[in-house]
Amino acid sequence: MDQERMTDSAAAAARHARYGRLPERVRAEDMTEEVAGAPGGTAASYDPEGSWKFFSCLALDLGL
Repeated sequence: MDQERMTDSAAAAARHARYGRLPERVRAEDMTEEVAGAPGGTAASYDPEGSWKFFSCLALDLGL
């Protein structure tokens, strides 16, 4: 029984040495990145001639 306690306490000490403290805190400044946007505030400009390509209609999808 004494041998079991010795093994358990050694295992507990090893576990505490490995997992006994929390990792370092990450600052909010390190988690965010500022990137310059596209001129005009949007990534793509509006193209009225090509807008029909993205039109979705159930009647057209069904072939009616």
